[in-house]
Amino acid sequence: MNIKKLFFVLLISISFESVFAQQDGYWDKERATTKEIIVSARDRIVIKTEDLPVGTTEVVYRITLLDENQQMANSLVSVLKSIPDPTGISQGSAGAVFLLSKISGEDKCKYAIFTNDALASEYKKSGETAKACYYQNVPVSKDAKGLSIDRSLCILPNSNAMWFGFESKNWIMKQKIILEVVPWVNKRLSRGWTLENRKVIINQCKASETAKSLRDSDDFCVCVLEKMQKDYKFQEFQKLLSIEKSKAYKDFGNACLKESGASNTFYSDLRSEATALAKQGKYGNAIDNFLTIVVNGQANITDYNTLGYSYILTKQYSKAIKFLLEGERLDGSELLIQLNLAHAYMFNKDFKSAKSIYKKYQFQNVTNTLSWTQKVKLDFETFEKAGLPSGDFDRVLRLFEN
Repeated sequence: MNIKKLFFVLLISISFESVFAQQDGYWDKERATTKEIIVSARDRIVIKTEDLPVGTTEVVYRITLLDENQQMANSLVSVLKSIPDPTGISQGSAGAVFLLSKISGEDKCKYAIFTNDALASEYKKSGETAKACYYQNVPVSKDAKGLSIDRSLCILPNSNAMWFGFESKNWIMKQKIILEVVPWVNKRLSRGWTLENRKVIINQCKASETAKSLRDSDDFCVCVLEKMQKDYKFQEFQKLLSIEKSKAYKDFGNACLKESGASNTFYSDLRSEATALAKQGKYGNAIDNFLTIVVNGQANITDYNTLGYSYILTKQYSKAIKFLLEGERLDGSELLIQLNLAHAYMFNKDFKSAKSIYKKYQFQNVTNTLSWTQKVKLDFETFEKAGLPSGDFDRVLRLFEN
């Protein structure tokens, strides 16, 4: 292979490496820290960096001490344009040498890095460096380093800043220090879906009624998590209103049930179980099951009717009216819905509304063989046994005598 071909291959290789590296993350130049600090003679000072963006996995910093009239030749941000990813720095190649300032003054300082404000404040008071995540004990006029979350305690998974402490070694004159810090942001992690945050969503999903009703809730909740990660950053999801979060869970859950083919079976089993619970008089448990069906948008007219009836038997008349009216919107001709709605109005002290319904359908059948009047009498017997207030029962029955 001749020199020209070799050069071409190397050039292509470098280009591809740069492209793929940049796909993994980026230097966040918008949230870089650049501060000019004046440190008095024999003094210590602490500087907090700009907030580190979510997903920061590495930082590069440069410290330069300048004489009074000196100016920086180039910024750290401009230098990093020629280093597309942190590996060129961490490998100790020419990239690391690039980071050092081309100029510096004659002054020198020691510095330490801390992960929280309390430790940095203690350093400023006492000079204590034992708890520093990094300490430069030998005075320097300039320094530059890359710190990685994998290799340094200075970058913690949930840390939002770094604190740099400087100690002047000039016993007479003040010092001018330039601090530059640039974070490297991993694109995937920048969405905030850390291990702990993913566990939060999984645990919330597993606590849902839908997940509890599934034989294998693990696959279901992983599916919900994956859809949530695709549509939201974690920070965005946490800022949603409770009602918006509930809707997101419902929508993602329904999509996952459909994709797995478990949707029809799941709701059919849940409906059968709820109906059986209602027949056994376990109305509270039946209500929980029916609410899962309703919340997920899978309720039919029979579900609304049984849910409303269960609310009547548990003396929750306003809720009974609410869900029976929702059922009525599905099919206003369903007389069982109308009958339970009349019952709910009666118990809720709205006899006028109840009377209107009782009278309207008194000459019809609620089923092929059971008349409206017969069903009213059977229901009243059930209500009386359940201890519901029966003061208006005779009043209703007299309506059918006219």
